[in-house]
Amino acid sequence: MAETRWLDEHEMAAWQGFLEATSRVSRHLEQQLKDDAGLSHPQYEILVRLAAAPDGEVRMTELAEGLFTSKSGLTYQVGQLEKRGLVTRRSCPTDVRGVLAVLTPTGRRTLREAAPGHVAAVRASLIDVLDEEELTVLARALGRVGSRLRPDGAAGPVGPPAP
Repeated sequence: MAETRWLDEHEMAAWQGFLEATSRVSRHLEQQLKDDAGLSHPQYEILVRLAAAPDGEVRMTELAEGLFTSKSGLTYQVGQLEKRGLVTRRSCPTDVRGVLAVLTPTGRRTLREAAPGHVAAVRASLIDVLDEEELTVLARALGRVGSRLRPDGAAGPVGPPAP
């Protein structure tokens, strides 16, 4: 068995910083969305993905993959959005087994109203805290981490190209 490579002080500082920052930013954004729009962060992201899709609809399986969640977790969140009239579900016309999540006009309006406050919170908690160089390094580094851990090996956003 290989010898354990313990984290040195520098590596531990990076790890602890990552844990604290991701936890605090996530909690801050979750609370902001709950207070301002009555949405959870996953619900907001579902609305964003649907709004960006052609005709405001996406297959549930594709939505789950794009949101890094389980199909059952997505089903629950879409169900909550459906109860509020923000999303509907319908059968996929090209695949009898497929189900589409569809953004409603009320869902689009809710997203439009929630977006400015959410973007302000993202800026205040992360983007505006960092300078341009730090943002470039962060995007590239976290993109590389995501790519390495992506189960299907599919390419994803990895940040801006190297200068």
